[in-house]
Amino acid sequence: MGKTRLEAFSDGVLAIIITIMVLELKVPHGDTLATLKPLIPVFLSYVLSFVYIGIYWNNHHHMLHTVTRVTGPVLWANLHLLFWLSLLPFATGWMGENHFAPLPSAVYGFVLLAAAISYWLLQQAIIASQGDSSVLRRAVGRDWKGKTSPVLYLFAIAMTLFAAWAAQLIFVLVALLWLIPDRRIEHALEHNA
Repeated sequence: MGKTRLEAFSDGVLAIIITIMVLELKVPHGDTLATLKPLIPVFLSYVLSFVYIGIYWNNHHHMLHTVTRVTGPVLWANLHLLFWLSLLPFATGWMGENHFAPLPSAVYGFVLLAAAISYWLLQQAIIASQGDSSVLRRAVGRDWKGKTSPVLYLFAIAMTLFAAWAAQLIFVLVALLWLIPDRRIEHALEHNA
């Protein structure tokens, strides 16, 4: 199977996830700045999740450039990733509506952790399907960001018990780590050409 269907399906699901998140932003009843104030946590959680979806979309796009054939395990690993990302609108809404309370923030962190693990599993499935000469294997190397992110998510989940604001800072920190597109795959593809 070629990768075109996998890319198209994944892009469609990610677009729907963003659409669901934006539809959760409720229009305030009033025309003053004071009516916007209660929506600030909802909007901030939306922005953070939008950035995360953008990061996943960007890195997923780059990763699929290394794929020469799609196997069953790759399809299932991709669905696993999309499942966890599809829960992001729920976690985003719950966290924002409850002003970054501890339990919703912990659930949000858990969804981010599960998405990070499932992304790694997809990466490993692609590497396994491409064999020893896998471009992706060479590109990811030691993958310090990929290994650091889940540890930071676990720390953030634990922090929700003591200081939910600190957990939010960690979520932002991880997003900032990934905000600059990962160039390792591009470099590996150029070297492979």
